[in-house]
Amino acid sequence: MSNEPNDASPSPTWTALRALPTTELRRRAAIVTDVTEIAPMTVDGAERFAWNDSGGQSAVWYFTPDDRILLLTFDHESELNLYAEGTYALQKSLYDGVPDDLVHLALDRPENYESLNLVDDETGATIHYAGGVFWHDGDEWHIAAGTRAHCARERLNLFTESGFDYCLSDYLLDTPEFTAETLVEYRAEDGGYEDEAEAAAHLATLKEIFTQHA
Repeated sequence: MSNEPNDASPSPTWTALRALPTTELRRRAAIVTDVTEIAPMTVDGAERFAWNDSGGQSAVWYFTPDDRILLLTFDHESELNLYAEGTYALQKSLYDGVPDDLVHLALDRPENYESLNLVDDETGATIHYAGGVFWHDGDEWHIAAGTRAHCARERLNLFTESGFDYCLSDYLLDTPEFTAETLVEYRAEDGGYEDEAEAAAHLATLKEIFTQHA
């Protein structure tokens, strides 16, 4: 099956994601995690990095030792927000097609800001919510078959409703050089600073973070 969704033109962010080496993706994920002041953690041997905007949107990455990746995105205002009205079974179906050991990273785990749980009323099993489920097999990226199928049935634009572009915007995936300077420039263009002094102070902080991940 093609890795491109059949309901919309490919997202530029999706194209950029697929073009970057996984080592560079991991570097950017680790940096953004530190910038967002989220503590990285290890889940069954996989490195977990995350981002949130303090408003209900999030991105969560799991990097396994064998160079595979699970990526979850979530937009709380979208049609793919299953947390309020969805069910465990429906949420789990969005993970269909992802290898079991990658799905296991989101099963029966403690909640955190980026990943609340939907609960199976019969068994008590839990799964982290996600609007978009994407995974890398070591060679290429895939959209989870379950996410694709659900969007096709409900006639949803997969990339829009999963918050994919917005949730990955801070990673500047379409920018070849991810530096403290390019991140400050991006945030300045987005109105993220009150004045040049604030931007300069943030740049100094970011340079320290980037140096740690050189």
